[in-house]
Amino acid sequence: MAVSQRLDLRQTQSLVMTPQLQQAIKLLQLSNIELASYIDQELERNPLLERDDGNAPGGDAQREDAGGEAESGEGAEAVAAGEAADVPDTAALTGAESMQGNEDAPLDTDFENVYDNGPADDWTPGQSAFSQSGGGSNWDGEAPSVEQRADSPKTLRHHLLDQINMDLRDPGERLIGANMVEMLDDSGYLRTDLDELAQTLGCPRADVEAVLQKVQGFDPTGIFARSLSECLALQLAERDRLDPAMAAMLDNLHLIAQRDMAGLGKVCGVDDEDLAEMIGEIRALNPKPAQAFDNDLAEPIVPDILMRRGPGGDWIIELNSETLPRVLINTRYHALISKRARSKEDREYIGAQYQSANWLVRALHQRATTILKVAGEIVRRQDAFFRKGVQHLRPLILRDIAEVIEMHESTVSRVTSNKYIATHRGIFELKYFFTTSIAGRDGEAHSAEAVRHRIKELIEAETRATVLSDDAIMARLKAEGIDIARRTVAKYREGMRIPSSTQRRRDMGLPG
Repeated sequence: MAVSQRLDLRQTQSLVMTPQLQQAIKLLQLSNIELASYIDQELERNPLLERDDGNAPGGDAQREDAGGEAESGEGAEAVAAGEAADVPDTAALTGAESMQGNEDAPLDTDFENVYDNGPADDWTPGQSAFSQSGGGSNWDGEAPSVEQRADSPKTLRHHLLDQINMDLRDPGERLIGANMVEMLDDSGYLRTDLDELAQTLGCPRADVEAVLQKVQGFDPTGIFARSLSECLALQLAERDRLDPAMAAMLDNLHLIAQRDMAGLGKVCGVDDEDLAEMIGEIRALNPKPAQAFDNDLAEPIVPDILMRRGPGGDWIIELNSETLPRVLINTRYHALISKRARSKEDREYIGAQYQSANWLVRALHQRATTILKVAGEIVRRQDAFFRKGVQHLRPLILRDIAEVIEMHESTVSRVTSNKYIATHRGIFELKYFFTTSIAGRDGEAHSAEAVRHRIKELIEAETRATVLSDDAIMARLKAEGIDIARRTVAKYREGMRIPSSTQRRRDMGLPG
């Protein structure tokens, strides 16, 4: 068979994701924090984009045109046609309020020139940090104002250094105590070996032990403990409750974890009533004393959608204006640099940046519209939940929403990820409303989340005489028309971190 070359012409179809489509999909699944970071990067990269702060050249005219297009629904067509004066503003498209006004502080303030008065010029490297924070301060500048002190919450390290400065007079003891402060873990325990610390500081172990005994009396009580039992012992000693029986209990804390009350009573030499009181005292102590000075600020969830009740009892939903990106295209600057472009490379660069800016604005508008569509349909489907509570949550899947808004399930999944809605019942992630279905005897399906809530209610209503096993809970649910298996009850209970009926009976002081 002869081998030869041949030229064929074939026609095929394939689905190709354009860069614009990839950008729209990427924006759709970003949270509001990630979206704000992405917009900042685009503002730095694209000279034609600018933030809508009300001070942009020609910004008033651009916002008026964008607002008019948003009302008429012709903004996207204007952008597609490439009309420079009709570029939609994403904030106006969603009916958001304007950003900060001219009276606000400028954004180019050099904060490096704003600082507190530092230490005096006569400060020497030999001075320790805590020697300046107490009553013998050598500061020549003004003391921090009340506002500055309020803005800087006192950390555990500063709290302990202040006590070292006040209670330890010897400079050597201060040095040892300061090193111990730096070796504390997040719970307030001293996890280092005293011999290693003594060797590092070049001092006898007896000096380290003497300082440790002093600093263990600092506030909060239990700080600088080397183990859980020592931490609890320090707190009990302060309350004058560290008797021999309590000391024996601290040496056998593993028996409390194992619920071996009989063995623990023998070790401590007390009866059941005294043992129960001692365990109650132990549970009232703080096993992590450093957590009282935990200054890590929790990031609050900023909802993407706001929901409120309308005058007629219906629900009104709107996008949160604080999370909306406010960007527009500086058409005046685009016209200026387009006229001055001389080379082909410059014209191509300007054209590409203008097209990228147009697509970004359109993608932001499409993202806002899609989020509103999905959230509106979720609220309509879960109306009983918002009016009556979690027990009326209906089973819902992505396909149910996708069919109504005529979008793909993957699009709905991206919209509901990391998007939150603020309601009168709290802030929920949109994915919270999608739960599996559990069949009912009457033919009506029940939401898995509603069933979990019902299981939790039954367990919380237990008494010493009515501790329910998984089989008993299953029987109760079936009597209420919920067809559920015992292993499903156990799975839901474990998912809510609720112990078994045997463990709950032991917690109530009953035999397992």
